[in-house]
Amino acid sequence: MTPDDSTPLDTTADPHAISYQSLPPVLAGEQPPQPLLLLPEHAGVSRLSLQYLSGAAALTLLFFASASVTVAYLSDTRPVSAASQTASAAASAGESNFPDVSLTAQSAYVLDLTTNRVLYSKNPEVQLPLASLIKVPLVLAVLEALRPDQNITILPHTTPDGAAVRLPAGLQFSTQELINFTLVASSNEGADILAQAAEDATRIKYPQATPDRAVLWRMNEIAKNLGLTHMFFLNTSGLDLSSTQAGAYGSARDVAVLFGHAASTAPEVFGQTSRDAIKIKASTGETVTAVNTDEALPAIPGTVMGKTGYTTLAGGNLAVVFEAGPAHPIVAVVLHSTQSGRFEDIKRLVEATVASIGSDH
Repeated sequence: MTPDDSTPLDTTADPHAISYQSLPPVLAGEQPPQPLLLLPEHAGVSRLSLQYLSGAAALTLLFFASASVTVAYLSDTRPVSAASQTASAAASAGESNFPDVSLTAQSAYVLDLTTNRVLYSKNPEVQLPLASLIKVPLVLAVLEALRPDQNITILPHTTPDGAAVRLPAGLQFSTQELINFTLVASSNEGADILAQAAEDATRIKYPQATPDRAVLWRMNEIAKNLGLTHMFFLNTSGLDLSSTQAGAYGSARDVAVLFGHAASTAPEVFGQTSRDAIKIKASTGETVTAVNTDEALPAIPGTVMGKTGYTTLAGGNLAVVFEAGPAHPIVAVVLHSTQSGRFEDIKRLVEATVASIGSDH
């Protein structure tokens, strides 16, 4: 299997369109803002996922009821050394309010985004390979550089992971359509196209960026500005660079904060990941369908966003933001599970979270 979450595509799903609101600047030391309204679907969509609809309704309530709530993050200030990249997850499990939950994952974290309460943690600071989870900061960087309606012409290319080409050269897709495809299908091909398309504009916006790697530089700056001291990126896809070197590293707690930030600053963009499938449409009418790689999606109530990740070094990763109750967003992360075990791990954490939240009322 290729080190990617992409699945074979079909051309039967209905097209989906998204709106977009500008991302606020991320300032050094600034805490991720409160969750925002998840915009409803546009007209003309014949099939919506129940997860997307329930998540949208819950975030609407949250927006009005909890406008002053922010996600606090007390960052670990220890420097991240190269040697720590392959740190073992043999540390103690740490805080856990779910004593009966047993996970395959080496690291996990569950954070209540309304109260900033850690509901579960297992080796939350251990630095592990992230795989395709880094497509989230990639999208954040791309959205700063390119308009959502800006057309991108697909150039002749090969895929970075050796998979079949799904986006034929010569077609034009809007930025937002390519983002949808990349996130939902977890496409390394889409990630590569987005990064290349945003490179020049990112370098102009940030003259101090690393030459020819401006998008990658900005991704790392976003992580730094959020205080994610265990997180850094060596490429824009998360693919392993070698048998011993991953393309990105971070801790479960880092990922939780990143996803909370993404869900609150661009909910209508990342909300597309709650769909079981989407279709993107080229300017000349050709369509490509992407099937969601998150097999746990049907079992997660009120999904706001989610992202899978899998490589040989990373094992199975999965992070989700979901509603445990009305206006009650939760972020859950599992790192270094197995390809199938990550879905069972997340389902266990979601089930335990919902039961815990319900018992508090």
